[in-house]
Amino acid sequence: MTTAISTAPVRPPAQPVGVDAISHALQTMPQSPGVYRMLGPKGDVLYVGKALNLKKRVTSYTHVSRLTERLRRMVSETRSMEIVTTHTEAEALLLEANYIKRMQPRYNILLRDDKSYPWIMLTDKHDFPQISKHRGRPVKGASYWGPFASAWSVNQTLNLLQRTFLLRSCSDSEMQGRTRPCLLHQIHRCSAPCVDRISREDYAALAGQARDFLAGRNPHMREQLGREMEEAADALEFERAAAIRDRIRGLSALQQDSSVINPSTVTDADIIAIWQIAGQSCIQVFFIRAGRNNGNRAFFPAHARDENAPDVLAAFIGQFYDDKPPPAHVLVNQDLPELGVLTSALTLRRGRKVEITHPQRGEKRGVIEHAEINAREALERRMAESAGQARLLQGVADLFGLDAPPRRIETYDNSHIQGANAYGVMVVGGPEGFDRRAYRKFSIKGPITPGDDFAMMREVLERRFRRALKDREDGNRPEDWPDILLIDGGAGQYTAVRSVLDELGVTGVTLVGIAKGPDRDAGREWFHTEGRAPFQLPPRDPVLYYLQRLRDEAHRFAITTHRAGRSKTLVRSELDDIPGVGPARKRALLKHFGSARSVRQAGLGELENAPGINRDMARAIYGYFHPDWTGE
Repeated sequence: MTTAISTAPVRPPAQPVGVDAISHALQTMPQSPGVYRMLGPKGDVLYVGKALNLKKRVTSYTHVSRLTERLRRMVSETRSMEIVTTHTEAEALLLEANYIKRMQPRYNILLRDDKSYPWIMLTDKHDFPQISKHRGRPVKGASYWGPFASAWSVNQTLNLLQRTFLLRSCSDSEMQGRTRPCLLHQIHRCSAPCVDRISREDYAALAGQARDFLAGRNPHMREQLGREMEEAADALEFERAAAIRDRIRGLSALQQDSSVINPSTVTDADIIAIWQIAGQSCIQVFFIRAGRNNGNRAFFPAHARDENAPDVLAAFIGQFYDDKPPPAHVLVNQDLPELGVLTSALTLRRGRKVEITHPQRGEKRGVIEHAEINAREALERRMAESAGQARLLQGVADLFGLDAPPRRIETYDNSHIQGANAYGVMVVGGPEGFDRRAYRKFSIKGPITPGDDFAMMREVLERRFRRALKDREDGNRPEDWPDILLIDGGAGQYTAVRSVLDELGVTGVTLVGIAKGPDRDAGREWFHTEGRAPFQLPPRDPVLYYLQRLRDEAHRFAITTHRAGRSKTLVRSELDDIPGVGPARKRALLKHFGSARSVRQAGLGELENAPGINRDMARAIYGYFHPDWTGE
């Protein structure tokens, strides 16, 4: 008896899509607080949300008829879901904000803020504490005040603090190596503890006053200094009286830098106001600490045009405080949804109570209105700039025969010195101007013949489009697919790049070469593109100026990238290749001998007498530089 065996391929079960995918996830969805993520066909995160009851919240997405068009589109793209449970809804909100900032899902309201904020740092464990600007993670053994809205605002405050309290800003190594006062002492911005121009006790008193002032604990410091100045003058100590007078002036400048607020009304708070025009939002944030204005900054979150102001502002606040502690008070210009949950989340983030209020009258209302005016004006300026940018992009589309204004223009350039430290770069321009988050650096890995820019460009383009072409095999156009590819070069460069794109199978991209004109004059460039003879634009054409800016930005980025890479190479020396010589011994050798060349020329006895170098290490170093030495 013969048994027939079917050889027909067994198809895997189809992946659920849209509402079916959500219903499948609901089968195991808990009824607890947490965060859910909706994933697309490639595992990309479409949306991140939080809920007090995960199952109840996610179930609402299965009622498609009740959803907006944007949410219906999101549901239709969903292929699976992931969840993370939390103990409370406040914890879920904090986790949601963190996920949104890291994953940037396109259906969420997004705060695109990748900058770190500067703080003022005062070291604690030192006889003569140092005051300086600090970014990044806090270090142990120091106190911090801030944040400040910009480097300019923190530098201005730091300069005034140095003039007022005469604290050193130099590093410990600089201080230990000085034998005479630096320029800062000469211009009355440092008390010169490096050369004992001030005692430890007096310096500690200045540092204590600076701490009290930054913390807002001594509002009457100016009056106290005034009395000290009078006492010094009565005692005929005129130099001391003049020094105190200068400190009073600096303190007055510090305290007057708060025109936007009244210190008796707002001491420690962030003032946050949103303004919307035509579906776009601007959020203005003022940082107020110890009654002083630490600066302000405008944010332009990305969101759908139908999002209302309270929802945008609530989402912004959650993401804004994801990586920084909130102050005790947050003043806003909208009644926020889920205010209790948001307040609990910020309290949890800070470790102490936080209040979010929407002032309706009085001086605090005036402060909020001031922030509103700044938000409105910033948004109007941005929209005016965007309108001008839109006209430029339409001009680019008309010039090169595109069906619509380009959303993404990529410009490439190379930089090297005779093939060494070779780098290629890509800069990106579009409706929002230069998109610096999308810039890319390519350290050239292949062997490059000096001057062979064609080979460098080939490697850069292959690495740029390799992954994008894989995504395109699925029939999808990647989001970062360019409309125009702009290169700095004439007919030869254009032809070489065209052949590389054809070999890679890159289609749907308009290639443009921009060649410098006679005598390399700006304004007389020649353009090369497919289907047209080389042409020039009128010298005053705005589109010409825009394309020049793209090319020049790529050139600037290439040069700075090359210089940074070259600097890393130059800091290396032949000492790095000696077995047993680490960073500490390298520093000791260079400090003692002055240069790697002097180390190479040193005798064995000199090496043995160098600090931190024992006899065996000295013999190893000497043997490295003298390979014929027998050790005798």
